[in-house]
Amino acid sequence: VQLQASGGGLVQPGGSLRLSCAASGFTLDYYVVAWFRQAPGKEREGVSCIRSSDGTIKYVDSVKGRFTISRDNANNTVYLQLNSLKPEDTAVYYCAASQRTYGFMFCRFDHVMDYWGKGTLVTVSS
Repeated sequence: VQLQASGGGLVQPGGSLRLSCAASGFTLDYYVVAWFRQAPGKEREGVSCIRSSDGTIKYVDSVKGRFTISRDNANNTVYLQLNSLKPEDTAVYYCAASQRTYGFMFCRFDHVMDYWGKGTLVTVSS
């Protein structure tokens, strides 16, 4: 069972990146998949989550209108499109998955996640 996050990099303010979270060893169809981020010196925060079974989505207020989460069940992958990036978006981004019945309700909390991928670093700087 593995989650692999990728797609991070260095981008200028206002730029875009697409992060990918690929699952292996299990299917995401019945999982809640979430993206978290941890900026230097700060606690990890939930950014967005998607319930793979029906596509229901949540975003933290700070990224609404700029980030888009999506799923590709055929490829067992969840994406996070990051647009209009700001320096304060700089962080290590992690994807995680939960199979708990309350996983979507509390998807902003990392303790409800069952599987984690290694992070991918996003740096927004001019």
